[in-house]
Order: sequence, then C-alpha cells, then structure tokens
Amino acid sequence: MSSALNPRDAAVEIISVLRRNGHEALFAGGCVRDELLGRSPKDYDVATSARPEEVEALFPKTIAIGKAFGVIGVIDGNRITEVATFRKDIGIADGRRPETVHFCAAREDALRRDFTINGMFFDPIEGKLIDYVGGQRNLEERRIVAIGDPAERFREDHLRMLRAIRFTHTLGFEIDAETDRAIHEMAHLIQRISAERIENELTRTLTESARPGDALRHLVRSGLMEFILPEILPMIGQEQPPQFHPEGDVFEHTVLMLNSMNGKGCDQITPYSARELAYTVLLHDVGKPPTARMGTGSDGQLRIRFDGHAQVSAEMAEEILVRLKLPTKERKRIAEAIRGHMRFMDVQNMRKATLRRMIGAEIFDLELELHRLDCLGSHAMLDNYDFLHKTMEQMANEPVLPEPWINGRDLLQLGIKEGRLIGKILKEAYDAQMENRFANREELLDWIRTLPEVKP
Repeated sequence: MSSALNPRDAAVEIISVLRRNGHEALFAGGCVRDELLGRSPKDYDVATSARPEEVEALFPKTIAIGKAFGVIGVIDGNRITEVATFRKDIGIADGRRPETVHFCAAREDALRRDFTINGMFFDPIEGKLIDYVGGQRNLEERRIVAIGDPAERFREDHLRMLRAIRFTHTLGFEIDAETDRAIHEMAHLIQRISAERIENELTRTLTESARPGDALRHLVRSGLMEFILPEILPMIGQEQPPQFHPEGDVFEHTVLMLNSMNGKGCDQITPYSARELAYTVLLHDVGKPPTARMGTGSDGQLRIRFDGHAQVSAEMAEEILVRLKLPTKERKRIAEAIRGHMRFMDVQNMRKATLRRMIGAEIFDLELELHRLDCLGSHAMLDNYDFLHKTMEQMANEPVLPEPWINGRDLLQLGIKEGRLIGKILKEAYDAQMENRFANREELLDWIRTLPEVKP
C-alpha cells in the first residue's frame, strides 16, 4: 500500500485486501455521513467481519488501538486507518466503555452506534449505501436522532449527550424531541466523564458551529451546562446598563458575541487559536454577576456597576480552564486578554507610549478581536476598533516597540544605583523615546541628567 494514496483511496485498498481474503468490509460512521453531505471526510474508518488478529495478519504494519474492542490501526507511512470488527456492546462499565463486546454482523454493529446519521455503512467497491437505521432519511430531514432508545444510548456513553448537541449545531440540524428530552433527564451523568473528553466536545461545539451562541443556549436548556460550567448560569438574567448594553443581560451579550465570531480564528490564519478565542469570549464577563452592585455612574445616575469585573472574570476563567485541563500557556493568554478587555474604552485618550505597549503585546490580536466582538454583541460601535487599525497602519513602517536607546548600565554610569529608581527612569525614558520627544539617544541622556533624582 502506498503512503501517497489519499485517505479515501488508502481505506478502499484496505477494504479490497479484506475482501480478497473472504471478509466483509465497508466504510463506517462519520465518513459515510460526510460524503452524503458532500463534505470531504478528514479520515475514513473501516468496519469489517475480520477479527482483530486476522486484520493484524493481513497487513504488515498495525497498531492495537483498542484490540479488546476490535479496533486495529493499519499503518501506512504517517497515516493510520482504523479498522474495527463488527461488534455488539454488552453491559455498561463506566458510562464510556462496555463491559465486554461480542463480534457480530454489520446490522447489529449499526444498532449499537450513537445516532442514525453515524450508523450507516458504504460499500466503495460497489458504490452501495447500507443503512439499517434510517440515517439517510434523517440526513435528508436534517435531524439528529439517537439509534433505538436514546436513554440507553446515553447510558452506554454519557458523552453522547454533548455529541448530540455538537452535531445539531455544527451541521445546522434540528434535534429529535425524544433524543433532546433524554439529554435533559440524564444531564447529571455528564459529571462522570473526564474533563479532557468534555473539553474536546465543548471546544468543537464552540469552534465548529456556524452559530456557537445558539449552541450555548442549547447547552443551558439541556441542563448540561449546570454540570459542565455552572459559572455560566448566573449570567442569565444579570441585567446591564441599557445605555451600554441595549441587547439585554450578560448571557445574551455573550451569545451575540459567540454568534458574531464568523469562524474567525477557526478557518483563518491568526496569531491565536480558535479555542483561545472561543473561551476568551465565553468567559470574558463571567465575573459580572459576583461583582454586580448598584452605584452612581459618571452621569450621576444610579445604575448597575461591575467594578473590577475584568479581574474577577480573569481569575474565574483561569479556575475554569484549569478544571478543563487546558495547557498553562493557553490559560494564561486567555486570562490576560480577559483581564485587559476594559482598556479598549480609553484607547483614543491613551499616551502614545501606552498605546504602543498595548499594540506590541503578544496577545494584542486576541484582545483586539475580543474587543470587536464585544462591540458587535452590544452597541455595535466600532470607533475604538477602527482607531486602533488606523494607528497600526500608521506604525506599519516602523517597529511598534523599538529597541530602547538606553539601558540599566547607562544609568549606573550616571550614578543611579537604586533598583526601583532605575526601573522608573527606564520606563519614563522609553515612553519619551516612543513618543518622539527626543531625536536621538544623546538628547534622551541629556534629559535624564536633568532629573532631580540624578545627582551631579
């Protein structure tokens, strides 16, 4: 088998080898669904009547991905194609795996899968769809329907409840009422699933859905959010000053922001990941409910205030993302963007040096996109966003953060010994340099010599 083959042709070749050796073999699951939807599957799974040891004997390089459950990986260069023996799951061990499996025929294998749209097989040799569960009809109806008894499917693997919502919103389908009702009744079981599996499904839902805000509503309505991210629930009904937030409460604001993402960070090249953007948006105002107070606004009117909410939101976001087991660097970037998101209100009045530092920050692109979405999810006024873009255009031909003209050694030579004072003067000097108050290094040093802290 040649590693130059594309994933589909490689899977077809595996099927051909299995067929030549007397075994039934078919495309299975998501790749069948995606091809019927006119999409290009990322990978192709093969289901077969061959037992795991027979698959291993037929191919020179394999890996036992889940041999006890009949899953063998056929290795071709850098590609691994999963080949699974038709099986029937027996018993429920831990809300994720069956207690044991029995190898069986294709029809029984289809009946143990999660949703009808994922329960179809396709014979690529004869070009024939094999559908024991009504998946093709449900695809045409654009409906997510559990195979058989939804409660039974969700007892077998509790994560299927999250998957149902992901498929509903990434495919733009409706969810079957009975399937949806079973999720609501069994939502508490999601607590048994590992944080890593929950995070993966939640991330895919938020980054792959055309309208992730609608998916967030569904997660709340289903009851799952209470057990995944309970910190989101107090945002519902948390009023905001209407002059700044005509859209309504904090939750509605967040929903609108998520729906405005338009795949930015998902299918475009950006300095931040889709996951970073999604969680930054989702959690940027999570600290508003605990900081809500009635106070006097700048106009003298009594209104709701959220003093310090950006800091509280950043702290809560870090705790949540630790729970979801995101990498430390990613957590820190998200928290930093959330912590600073209120600064954008003042950008047009900032000193040039402060503005340069802001634009030159590693996470500025993430912060700027958060600000854009923050505006679109409320008053839709993008004047500060436009101002920053204009400023960046003006800086396009020069370094945003130029090399400093002076350093600590220069100050030591001037007789400045105290560490804090050195730091203070270096900052003031760099600000002056970035604001073009001096033409060169010598002029800047002359200015430093005039400071009262510098003894002649």
